Amino acid sequence: MVSYLSASEAFAREKLSPDAAGPMSQTKWADKYRGATVEDLDPPQALSVSPNDPISSAMLASYERDYTHLTVISSTKRSLLGYLNIPRLKEMLKEGTVKESDPVSAAMQRFNRKRGTYQTITMETPLEELEQFFESERDPNGGVREKQQFAVVTDAARKFVLGVATKADLEEFVKRRP
Repeated sequence: MVSYLSASEAFAREKLSPDAAGPMSQTKWADKYRGATVEDLDPPQALSVSPNDPISSAMLASYERDYTHLTVISSTKRSLLGYLNIPRLKEMLKEGTVKESDPVSAAMQRFNRKRGTYQTITMETPLEELEQFFESERDPNGGVREKQQFAVVTDAARKFVLGVATKADLEEFVKRRP
């Protein structure tokens, strides 16, 4: 006699089976995200500023859209130069390190293009890779780096900035997902 299991029963039996060879086939991240990609986060479009813009206009733009990071692009080549971390910028303004009339270039974090390989984050990047990007203290070459708080989402060729995904976006996605 043949017995049929529901999909959930089969899944539970497979995960709990003591005679299954090797570790579980899915990681805790894969279980958490279930195949979701960066596109499922629905990241807002990136708000970019020029390095020559005054800090006051960048602050105003970030407040209007409730953004914590702004990308900084070249006004002539439209290439990505770095980013502006708004919480850090607020601290710099309090300390007097920069003034609101200063250009964005005085407060921006520049990308170190000489350092080597970048991890490209696109709309098709699985969320488990995005979480690993946020949590890892190693760059793609194995070098030491700080944990990342946000990711610039680009097209596969890295020609266009499509949005910015933050660690908070990822956490919110997990909370609202059934």
